[in-house]
Amino acid sequence: MGASAVATGETHGLVGQPPTPRRRKLKRYLAVVVGVLILVGLLAGVKFAQIARAMAAVKRAQRAGPPPEAVSTFRAEEQSWEQTLSSVGSVAAARGVSIGNDSPGIVWRIDFESGATVRKGQVLVELDTRVERAQLASARARQKLAEENLGRTRALVQSGSVAPSQLDNDQAQANEAAADADALVAQIDRKTVRAPFAGKLGIRLVNVGQYLGPGTPITVLESSESTYVDFDLPQQDLSLLSVGMPVRLTLEAGDGGAAPPPSEGSIFAVNPEVDPTTRSIRVRATVPKNDGSLRPGMFVDVAVVEPQKTTAVAIPDTAVVHASYGDSVFVVEDQQAGEVARQQFVRLGGTRGDFVAVVEGVAAGQEVVSEGAFKLRNGARVAVHNEVGLQPQLAPHPPNR
Repeated sequence: MGASAVATGETHGLVGQPPTPRRRKLKRYLAVVVGVLILVGLLAGVKFAQIARAMAAVKRAQRAGPPPEAVSTFRAEEQSWEQTLSSVGSVAAARGVSIGNDSPGIVWRIDFESGATVRKGQVLVELDTRVERAQLASARARQKLAEENLGRTRALVQSGSVAPSQLDNDQAQANEAAADADALVAQIDRKTVRAPFAGKLGIRLVNVGQYLGPGTPITVLESSESTYVDFDLPQQDLSLLSVGMPVRLTLEAGDGGAAPPPSEGSIFAVNPEVDPTTRSIRVRATVPKNDGSLRPGMFVDVAVVEPQKTTAVAIPDTAVVHASYGDSVFVVEDQQAGEVARQQFVRLGGTRGDFVAVVEGVAAGQEVVSEGAFKLRNGARVAVHNEVGLQPQLAPHPPNR
């Protein structure tokens, strides 16, 4: 009994002893490992859920297809177009001359400024005529003396004191003196340069005190009455031309400004012969009312307006997709999935401003994509936003920026 009690006491003593440091350390490691495993499991579950949602969204997007493309549209319409013959012309003044002096001399006075507008007969330049005026005074004195002698001789002839031959001699001297005076007047007048017609002067090329030989250029004078425009057309258009046909002249805009409005004119003359080198016809148009925008030497776009007009199905030029296999447009159609763009090949005609004529492929009233067609494919869904689209015009005048 004593031995049994001792054994039992030893056993209870072992059980009641505190855990060793090694066992405590092992428990902490186990707790950390379990926590890490739980955290990894939570992260894996979250990531799996995210991937599952993303895959579901991809499948939904695949079923729904790509989002609609934002475009602007235009309904094809029938327009009445005028028929024109196009060319490029050169502006010329109706009358233009290089003004020069007739007689040599030194510039005594200049009565104009560069770019001035003058009237017909206005004095421009006066040369030094002091010598000629002195000679004229002497000639006037001789003329006066000859006329007085002629008067006395007539009285003496009537009284019979002088022979009639003396009267003839004095008459010849009086005529000679008058002719000498008139010659000097004409010589003085030749040293005064006047404007031969009304118009606008160019840049002054002479100065006071400068010696001018005969024919020295002084300035240029261009008539302001009307303006000519010369241009060429192919010989095939000869049968379509007639004097009086209206002509529209358009001048390109300068930097930073808007183009001036077109000038209206008419055909003034058609050259009867064809140029053997270019096989073209020279045509001259006149512009009776030139507001100053057309200057001699300028190039202008010329459009000869024919009397007949044509009807065309027109769409904006921006609606056409040009490719090596042909031209096409995208027609907007309503389907169950929404508005869809269908590619339609077309055959095009002429152009007017921002429009192009469709000979085949599009009917009047069909809605075509006018902006954004380059990013579409056949059957693509579209979202129409015409509130931001551009408005095409038959006669656009955009500013030159």
